[in-house]
Amino acid sequence: MNFKIAVIAFSTFMLLACGSDDATEEMEDEIEDEIEDDETEPDLIDISTLASKFYNTDAVSVTFDDTWVTITSSNLPDHKSMYYPMDDPLYEPYNEPDNPDFKKNPGEIASQNYVFKIPRYPTEAAVKESTPMGPMGVSINSIVFFNQEAAPGDDILEELNTFDQYEGHPAGDAYHYHIEPIWLTENKGSDAFLGFLLDGFPVYGPMENGKTITNDDLDDYHGHTSATADFPDGIYHYHITEDLPWINGDGFYGEAGTITQ
Repeated sequence: MNFKIAVIAFSTFMLLACGSDDATEEMEDEIEDEIEDDETEPDLIDISTLASKFYNTDAVSVTFDDTWVTITSSNLPDHKSMYYPMDDPLYEPYNEPDNPDFKKNPGEIASQNYVFKIPRYPTEAAVKESTPMGPMGVSINSIVFFNQEAAPGDDILEELNTFDQYEGHPAGDAYHYHIEPIWLTENKGSDAFLGFLLDGFPVYGPMENGKTITNDDLDDYHGHTSATADFPDGIYHYHITEDLPWINGDGFYGEAGTITQ
């Protein structure tokens, strides 16, 4: 039996057994308080149910306990890229004739060791925390999400011309996505779950219920609350959109976990 229901049932029994009007009134107040507490207690959503959707198991693993979901990532894309070393089986030259302004970053993809500890039951933060310059989340194929900020002295809109054929690029040797990871949306669907940000709230593609999501549909943190295929009763979640800030706006909506490397 639910503990609060048991408390209410016991209290009701005692109320009936009491002979004092004052005692009866006091117990009625206590029962009302218990009922109010039970009604206002928030429903917590368990994000560990999405652990199985992290599929690139050579590069990413997911475990969880009562409090945290831990995602360990070597941050190696399962798709081809011209940023892999030329002797790697996934190396592929860049060949996008519709982008004559393409220029290659000096970096090259190499294995990383990211460990994300994110809340298993995400909750809204009382004070919103800014997303960091580096990794702010992780996708289902192990690749980390970066926000819209460029490295000091760079212009993020110019950096778009350094993205490879699947819209990622390295910073040093750390490959990452700033914008829609088209390898994932092409293979999983434009409305699919794509990963988590560090606060535990999920990231979805640019479609929802057959509609293309725009920034006008989202709040300052680039998310909103609605039903998804994974959470039909509704959950706060982020969307990737075509326009800046692409994945995240002014910070984490929820209480952020930790990341180590």
